[in-house]
Amino acid sequence: MKAYFAGGCFWCVTPIYKIYGVDKVVCGYSGGDEVDPTYEQVKSQTTGHRETIELEYDESNVTYDKLLDIYLANVDPFDKDGQFIDKGFSYTLAIYYQNEQELALAKSKIEELEKASGKKAYIALEPFKSFYEAEEEHQDYYLKNPEAFEKEMVESGRRK
Repeated sequence: MKAYFAGGCFWCVTPIYKIYGVDKVVCGYSGGDEVDPTYEQVKSQTTGHRETIELEYDESNVTYDKLLDIYLANVDPFDKDGQFIDKGFSYTLAIYYQNEQELALAKSKIEELEKASGKKAYIALEPFKSFYEAEEEHQDYYLKNPEAFEKEMVESGRRK
């Protein structure tokens, strides 16, 4: 199975899913119409894409419901302008659903979050249309560049 979540900086949200039994996490871009955009194009906020992760998972290890819980626990759903220090459309939140069951589950989770917090969540729910894998340098960034990754986590405000 696959799931697609835009959670701001894709470097920052990649490692958490591996802890919870996701088989593979791929950084890339979704949502826009530009075919095979580059990191620089997406970051320029001109393609309509968001930094997105593609999760490959086995439902016997982790469910879509659990993936949504992990996602919501690792983003700021109340920031309409991006995530932490990363601002702009490409860093805004989105759940790209592939069927009506995923859509219903995501809607339910967002409604529960809004009810519990009393705040509006800014998470786009969009039908999945395409995913373009990011350049190799962005894959498993936290493993390739541990010091820079840690600095990004602290400076972004994701890790206190």
